[in-house]
Amino acid sequence: MANVLRHLPELEGMELGYIQGLMKNMDEDQASLFAQVYRARRKDAQMILILTLLGFFGFAGLHRFILGQIGLGILYILTIGLCFIGTIVDLVNYKSLAYEYNIKVAHETMNMLNASYPGDVTNTTI
Repeated sequence: MANVLRHLPELEGMELGYIQGLMKNMDEDQASLFAQVYRARRKDAQMILILTLLGFFGFAGLHRFILGQIGLGILYILTIGLCFIGTIVDLVNYKSLAYEYNIKVAHETMNMLNASYPGDVTNTTI
């Protein structure tokens, strides 16, 4: 069983618990590889917060582009953050936006590792 905090000390809260569940059946080498790939692809909630705040200064929707939501990003740009209402809602929900994106990235990383090393990495879901 891999120690999540040794591989990904920056995780906290719900994300820590979720990733701990994914990594529970991994050995140290698998956990290290997962941590390297996941760390490179995950988004920090503070970065999402900063990009959302930029929406009040004419750069609405940048956080949506970073989260891979291109359609919403374009909509936010064309409507000035849905007349700032969407930007305000995203400002309140920035942590959940980052969490949802990071969970998706964790599953993509697990699938990538399973495809690269079939039978080596356990595909667990919570």
